[in-house]
Amino acid sequence: MSSAIIAVLTGDLIASTDQKASVVDTAMGRIRVAADPVAGWPGNSDTRFTRFRGDGWQVCLAAPQYCLRAALFVAATLRADDIRMETRISIALGTADSLGTADLSDASGEAFQLSGRQLDSMSRTARIALTGTGIGDRDRIIARQMFERASRWTQPQAEAMALYLHPDNPTLNDIAERLGITPQAVNYRLGGGGAVNLRTNLQLWEEVIEDELAKRHA
Repeated sequence: MSSAIIAVLTGDLIASTDQKASVVDTAMGRIRVAADPVAGWPGNSDTRFTRFRGDGWQVCLAAPQYCLRAALFVAATLRADDIRMETRISIALGTADSLGTADLSDASGEAFQLSGRQLDSMSRTARIALTGTGIGDRDRIIARQMFERASRWTQPQAEAMALYLHPDNPTLNDIAERLGITPQAVNYRLGGGGAVNLRTNLQLWEEVIEDELAKRHA
């Protein structure tokens, strides 16, 4: 078993039984699309996106400090679409025995167990839960506050936030070019979404978690 700490994100779509199968498939496709670029974030590798039980999904992060950013990125990507579906996300930091063979369906270890069990215990109204190595009540409060803000993003705000959340800190011009709008319009969207405070707080939290995990691994 590796002693390295990873992050596992396990989620399921909310009220998926009320939707057509095609809508659920589209939502899962959007989550897969969100998981792909996360693999290119610093210190990460293949997130091994895996779909479970129709409306369930799971990814893993080799750089666990990015777990909240990745969860917000998934939420923003879904909210930016017009399918109007949301997902609950259970995050766990811990070790892994195996990352599975073809995908995470046969993965095993502490992080996978904690993430899955936590999702099962989440209330239907909850959107985010956080547990595992180095995680305390402070971190859970921070996660809930961030997701409470994200739950109020409009579709245009979420579209801009999904780009803004990249760890490379894209500029207004970068985002404007991707969206085909003016930098002023991007600034308006991000301002309404509380982008600056969110990104600053994310960066601070990531630094604290990375330092905490490094000390435990030393």
